[in-house]
Amino acid sequence: MTLAIVLAADAAAGLTTGAGERLADRLVGQWRRAGASDVLVAADLTELAALVAGATGPVLVSGADLVAHTAVLRHLATSPVGPTVALVLTDPPAAGQVPVREERGQVVAVGDPEGATGVFGGALRVGAADLPTLAAAAEAAAAGQASAAGAVDRLFAELAACGTLSFAHRVRLLVAHRVNTPAEADRAEAAVAAVDEDRAELRLSVKERDDFFTTFFVSTWSVYVTKAAARLRLSPTAVTMISVAFAVAAALLFGAGGRPALVAGAVLLYLGFVLDCVDGQLARYTRQFSAWGGWLDTMADRAKEYLVYAGLGYGATHAGFRYGWALAIAAMTLQTVRHMTDTWYGVLHDEAARRPRPATEPAGGIGGKLNAASTKVQADTGSVSYWLKRTVVFPIGERWALIAVAAAFFGPLVALCAVLAWGTLAFAYTGALRTLRARWMRVPVMATVDVAVHRDEWSVMPRIGGPRRPGPLALALLGAVGPVVLLVAALWSGSAGRFDGSWALLAVLVLLVATGGARASHTGPLDWLVPAALRAGEYLFAIAAGVAGRAPAWLIFGYVFVLTLHHYDLTARLEKRQAAPPLHNWSLGWDGRSAILALAAIAGITSIALVTLGAYLLVVFVASVVLAWVVLPARARRAPVPVGGGGRSPG
Repeated sequence: MTLAIVLAADAAAGLTTGAGERLADRLVGQWRRAGASDVLVAADLTELAALVAGATGPVLVSGADLVAHTAVLRHLATSPVGPTVALVLTDPPAAGQVPVREERGQVVAVGDPEGATGVFGGALRVGAADLPTLAAAAEAAAAGQASAAGAVDRLFAELAACGTLSFAHRVRLLVAHRVNTPAEADRAEAAVAAVDEDRAELRLSVKERDDFFTTFFVSTWSVYVTKAAARLRLSPTAVTMISVAFAVAAALLFGAGGRPALVAGAVLLYLGFVLDCVDGQLARYTRQFSAWGGWLDTMADRAKEYLVYAGLGYGATHAGFRYGWALAIAAMTLQTVRHMTDTWYGVLHDEAARRPRPATEPAGGIGGKLNAASTKVQADTGSVSYWLKRTVVFPIGERWALIAVAAAFFGPLVALCAVLAWGTLAFAYTGALRTLRARWMRVPVMATVDVAVHRDEWSVMPRIGGPRRPGPLALALLGAVGPVVLLVAALWSGSAGRFDGSWALLAVLVLLVATGGARASHTGPLDWLVPAALRAGEYLFAIAAGVAGRAPAWLIFGYVFVLTLHHYDLTARLEKRQAAPPLHNWSLGWDGRSAILALAAIAGITSIALVTLGAYLLVVFVASVVLAWVVLPARARRAPVPVGGGGRSPG
C-alpha cells in the first residue's frame, strides 16, 4: 500500500487553477492517478508526522505548490533507482526553495548553493525503511517554523540532515514547476498543456545516455517496437524471453556455419539486441519495474552473450580450427572478469559520491586529474571525446555489433578473435585508469558489504586462518598464479604424452593461499578488485584442470558458464540491493570447488568431476532462484500485515 500526502501548510495551498480548482485538490487527484492507494491532506508538519507513523509502505509527499504532468508524479512514485527518491528541478531557485547537488543519481548535498545542480522539486517518495526517520524529520521541521523555507522544503532538509540517502529524479521532456503566485501558476499550466504527455513518456523510455551503437542504430527506431509491445500488452519479461530466443537461434546458426546461416545469425543477433533494449524501454514506458525483472534482464544478457560465444566456438571448431572452443572459453572468462570489475567500480564510485571530498582538497596527483578529465568529458555530451570514451570500453552494443558484422563477413573465428582483441584492450584501458582513480578516491567499498558473501568462499575454509599481511588483493593475485602454472605444466605434459598430478596439487595449494585474505581487513583503496581476482583464479584453475585432465573443451566451457551464472547472481543482487542467494552456502565456495577439481585431476576423473560439480551447481542455482523469487515472496505476501493508523481524507 502506497500512501500519498499533500502538505497544504503554505500560502500556495490556496492557489487555484484556471478552472477554479485548488492546486492541492488537483494534486490529490493526480497522486491517485499516479498509483497511490490512499491520498490524504496534512495541514501541517505535525499532522504529517502522525500520518507517517501509521504507514506500513512507501509514502509519497508533495507540497501544494507543484504544477506538473501526472506522469512526473507517476515516474517519481515508481522510480526504480532507490527506496527514497526526491524530485529535482533545474529551475532557478526561488525564495525558500532548497538547492541540491547530485552525483551519480544520488543527492549528496542539500541546502548548500555552492556547486548545486538543481533545486528540490517539492515532492519525494520515502521508502518503508526510512519512514521512522521521515516522521522524526517532520517533527524537527515543525519545531523550526522560523525558517523562510516552505514546509516541504524544511522536511526534505531535515530528512537529509538525518543521514537518509535520497536518489534524484530529474524531470526531462515533461514539465514540473513550483509556483507561488496566480501568474506563475498560469504560466506553469500553459507549459504543461503544451507538451504531449504520452509522446514525451515514449521518448523518456530511451535511456538519456547510452552507448554509440545503441544510440544511433537501435534507439532511433526501437521506440516504435516499444509502443507496439505496449499495445499488445506484452510484459518486459516476455520481451526478454523473446530476445533470449533470438540469441539462441543466432548461436545455433553461427554453429551451423555457411554464409547464409552466418548472415541470418547476424541479423537475428542484431534483432535480439534491439529487443534487449526494448524490454527496458517497455518497463520505463509502462512503469513495470521489479527487482525480479531487473535481475532477470541482467542474467539473460550474460547468458545470451555466452551462448553466442558457444555457437561461435563450435562453428570455428567445425570449420577446422582446432582451438575454437578455447577462444570461446577465453572470451567468456575475460568478459566475466571485466564485468566483475565494472560492477565493483560502480559500487565504489557510488560510495565515493556519498563521501564528497572537500572543495579545498588538492586534485590528488594523476588520479585526481584523471577524475576531473573524465567528469569534463562526460559533461560534454555528444562530443567526439564523449563518444570515444563510451565506445573504447567495448559496451554490449558494440560487442554484439562487432560479433554480427565479423561473423557475417568473415566467420566465427574472426568474430571471436575480434572480441578477444578489443576486450583485452578495453580491459587494460579501464583497469589502468580505474586503478589510478580508485587510489585517489580511497574509498573502502568492500567494508560496506558482506565480504564473506562476495568473496564466495566456503564457510569452513576461512577458519583455517591465514596471514593478515600481505593484504587480500595481493593474496588473491598470488592465488591466481597457481592455475597459470598448472596450465603451462598441463600443456607441456600434453606434448610429452603424460601428466604429473603433483602439478595439480601444487597449483591448488598456491590457489588456496588466497583464502588467507578472508581474515584480513578489506579497507584498501584497491580491495574492490578482490572479487574479480578471485573469479579469475577460479576460472583459470578450472580451465587448467580441464586441460590437464583431457576433458572435452565444450565441457570446460559448460562448467565455467555455470560458474559465471553463480557469480553474476551475486553481482546482480548487489546492484538490485537484494539479499544473498538463499542457498549461497551450498555452492561450496571457490576454494571448495577448486579443491574438488584438484583431487579429481590427481585421480584422473576430471571430466566426471566437471559434469557432476557443474550439474550440482546448476541445481543449486536454479533452486536458489526459485526460493528467492517465488517461494519466499509468496510466504511474505501471505504473512499478516499490521494495520496502521488512519488519516484525514480530502473532501
